[in-house]
Order: sequence, then structure tokens, then C-alpha cells
Amino acid sequence: MRRALLKISPRTSALVLFCAWLAALLPASAGPPADADNVATRALEHAIIIDTHADTPQAMLQEGYDLADPASPYMISIPKMRAGHLGAEFFSIWVDVTWPQQDLIHRVLDLIDVTYEQVARHADALGLATTADDVERLHGEGKIAILLGVEGGHEIEGDLRALDIYYRLGVRYLTLTHTKNNELADSSSDKPRWNGLSPLGRQAVERMNHLGMMVDISHVSEKTFYDALAVSKAPLIASHSSCRALCMVPRDMSDDMIRALAKNGGVMDINFYSGFLSQAYADGYKKIEKQVEAAVAAARAGYARQGKRLSYLEEVKIEQRLTKDLPVPSYTVIADHIDHAVKVGGIDHVGLGSDFDGIDSTPRGMEDVSKIPALVRELARRGYSEEDLEKILGGNVLRVMRQVEQVARTMQTEK
Repeated sequence: MRRALLKISPRTSALVLFCAWLAALLPASAGPPADADNVATRALEHAIIIDTHADTPQAMLQEGYDLADPASPYMISIPKMRAGHLGAEFFSIWVDVTWPQQDLIHRVLDLIDVTYEQVARHADALGLATTADDVERLHGEGKIAILLGVEGGHEIEGDLRALDIYYRLGVRYLTLTHTKNNELADSSSDKPRWNGLSPLGRQAVERMNHLGMMVDISHVSEKTFYDALAVSKAPLIASHSSCRALCMVPRDMSDDMIRALAKNGGVMDINFYSGFLSQAYADGYKKIEKQVEAAVAAARAGYARQGKRLSYLEEVKIEQRLTKDLPVPSYTVIADHIDHAVKVGGIDHVGLGSDFDGIDSTPRGMEDVSKIPALVRELARRGYSEEDLEKILGGNVLRVMRQVEQVARTMQTEK
């Protein structure tokens, strides 16, 4: 531009200086909305997108589901992960709390084994990861990293040696509880038994720190959460939890919990279940919850009489039939929870924990993992920078993994 066009009055000059001062105060994430598509595109190209919780191994074991199925009815498949730009998936090794206790570890080993089988069968697309470096290496090779997390402390059958076995098999987090209290701790959906962590639970957290296994506080009671924070020498994760300020359910985290987790250096991975995201959906579900539970229980009993088990897809069909009139939210509600978690805990402490293939209702537009790019574009439209997105999409989880690994190396050296 020629100098002749740059005649600036004192008043205009003052305005320019004020605008520059104001711009300097704005966060980097407040980028121009017009550039949002470019920001999202670059983030999808460069970020390692990590989902910290999916329940797909149940289908692999019970239904013989193959992850490469091009016509997959499940939320997670190799084609869908590719379409969603997914870089890494933590598969949940979950066993129902009602499973016969003497067979819990056997079931865990079966679920781990079937996951290994899928990784071996599709070695061109998948690779097993046990460290943050593995995730980055596999991403560089164009493969999707597969990691393991055991969902529920009941799955060690009260024996801490099981933690060592699971770790050697590749498990990199343990969720302290599921829907019921266990030998380790109190659950968010059960009456207090231990008033937080039990003595064995404290030992379990210490052992996990020593091994390099992340402590997952999704599903736990508030007292268990604070006890785990006090005991752990490493940052914690909430592998699939959302914000209680936006949806008042016990499974979600309060603002005080989010702040405490951030102070601990941990990461909160937002759950995609409609009932943990939308108050209207949660309230509507509460009115029919007993009806849904009764219908599922009756179906399970019917299958049991035939010596069979009710499949996940069949259970989902029952639940969706009974919940069809509930107000399912838009996928943008996930961004609302991310916004809130960032506001309360900071950009360095938020991630994604979909709960895919373990839930019966996802927001409209987030029906499976292939839809992740829509969420990335929505976040970019809200002003998140490429750097912000890379943290939320997986960078924060990788940082916590590395810190947990470092704590373990330090503890092992000291002893």
C-alpha cells in the first residue's frame, strides 16, 4: 500500500493502538471464524486424535465382529476410524459387575486376547501401543494405535498381582470402579461402603503409579476421586466423563473436581452419551429408566434360558425403542462441554472419551467415530486455534501418558 493512503489522524491513531492492545489480551484461540475451515483442516492433518474409551471388544468376543467390516453396524471400525482421522483408540476391557467373580479375570483375558487377534489380523492398519512414543511412531507409519484400559477395579478380583499381569499384557489404565462399589473404592452410582478408597484401593493406586498404569477416575464417587488425587504421584485421567454444570448427573464431574484434576495435571476426556451431555435427555430418561432396565433384564433372562447372552446391538435396539421420544441433542453439545471444561480447568486438561459401542444414544451428527471431523470444525468455528485443537484431540492425553511413564521410572529407580 502506498504511503499516500496511510494518512492517520491522532484520533484514528489512538483507536488503532487501543485495538492492538485489546487484540494482545485475547487468547490465541480467538482466531477469525472465517479461517475456521482451514484451522480444522490443518488440525485434522496434523493432530493425533485419541479416543480414550470405546467398548468394541465386547462385540469382537461375543459376536465375532471384525473391525475391517465395511458394513459395520458398530460405532468403531477401521473404515470409520480412517474417515474420522482417528490416530489412537483405547479399547475398554469391561466385564459386567454382575459377572461371576471367580470368572472375572478369565473374561478379561479373553477380551484382551480378541483385541490382540484383531490387531494381528489387520497389521496393515493397526498396531498395539503401550507408550506415548508407540502412539507417535504408529501414527507416523500411517497406522491406528490400539491401547487397552480395564474398566472396573472388580476385574482384579481383589488381587493386586493382577495389575502386574494386566500391565505386562498392555493395559495402560484401570478405571477404579464401574457402576457398583468394589474391593478398591466407592462408585458414583452406589451407596458409600469405604467412604472413598479402601485400604486396598490406596495400595492399588500406588502400584499403578509404580507400574506406569494410568489411574482412571470415571465412574468413581467424589470422595474416591479426592482420595485418588491425594494418593497418586502421577496425574489422573477421567477416561469418559462430562461436565455436571451442564448436565446434573452423578457420573459427570463438578467444577471443583475439574479444577482439582487440572491442578493434578490430569486430563478429562468428554463422554459422548446423550444422557451425560443433555439435561433434557437425562431428565426424560430418568422417567423411563426402570422400564428400560426391566425390558433389558427380561431379554437377558430369555436369552439365558437358551444358554445365550443378549448382544450389545440387541440391547441397544430395546433401549432405542423405549427412548425414541426423548430429545436427542445435536453434536454441538459435545463442544459445549469441551468449552466448559476448558473454561474451568484450562486448555491443557481436556480430551475426548467417546464411550462408543458402550452407549445407546449419541448426539445427532455424532453417530460413530467417522463424524469426529464435524466436531473439530465446530470447535474451530468457536475460535480454537490449531494448537488448541491438537491438545484437545490427543496432545493432552499423550502428555499425561508421558508423565505417568516418568513417575514409574522414578519410583522403580528409587526402589
